[in-house]
Amino acid sequence: MARPDLETEAGRAAYRAELRRVGWRQRWAGLACIVVAAALVLFARDGRFGLTDNAVMAAYGLLAIGWVLVIYAVFQRTRHHKRRMAEGL
Repeated sequence: MARPDLETEAGRAAYRAELRRVGWRQRWAGLACIVVAAALVLFARDGRFGLTDNAVMAAYGLLAIGWVLVIYAVFQRTRHHKRRMAEGL
């Protein structure tokens, strides 16, 4: 692959779309984990659906997993960007 064409508007748009595709599954999975964990904490705090304090502990674990996935996706996208920029040299 050659270095992306960032001189034209079409080239920049294509490269932005390429970067958005890198790690999108991990980002969405991480976001889903974070939202589910937040809902679990809120529901367990109010005692809804029969959730107890054990659900809060599980939610914190799910929250940690979600953030790890999001950070990994950002790292993956940054690494991809660095490789693409170095290809033209």
